[in-house]
Amino acid sequence: MRSLRRRRAALLVTATALTPALLLTTPAFATGTTAATVPATTTAASVVTTDTPVDEMSEEELRVAIARILADEDSGTRVLREAGEALDGTAEDMRAFLKTGYRLAQAEDDAVAIARILADNNSGKGVVREANEALDIGTPEALRAFLETGYRLAQAEDDVVAIARILADNNSGKGVVREANEALDIGTPEAL
Repeated sequence: MRSLRRRRAALLVTATALTPALLLTTPAFATGTTAATVPATTTAASVVTTDTPVDEMSEEELRVAIARILADEDSGTRVLREAGEALDGTAEDMRAFLKTGYRLAQAEDDAVAIARILADNNSGKGVVREANEALDIGTPEALRAFLETGYRLAQAEDDVVAIARILADNNSGKGVVREANEALDIGTPEAL
């Protein structure tokens, strides 16, 4: 684990140092092309975005793109393993990873994250229902959508049920009832 952190840190330093030079020398930057063709992670931290199509990237640009993925603290085990293998391979291996391997590795990591949510005894019925639906659909997009928004919304649904139970409990005091009703009135997942 320690060597993985060192490798990740070294790659982050490399990516940070090379990014300005690579961005200013790419043909897409000079022509103003705006279509991003490198898969962008949909986690909270946007790791990889560029205007240069993967097939036109130099080996250094490929390495920087993969280094950014490795440096992302949200990258899962499979993504890290696949990215490391791509870096150890040829330029074509790196291109293949950026085109399809990254998306598929992220989907596997997302499926593991959803399985962990399902294994949590505190997951409510709404969360379990939505998690299972995402796993049943099984596409990388469905898995990512659950983790980014579906989980939060399903948890809010479960929270409404829990608050209703609190309100139905005759032992709930005035302060609890007041705060519970306020949370329901606001209605946002955060308030709930």
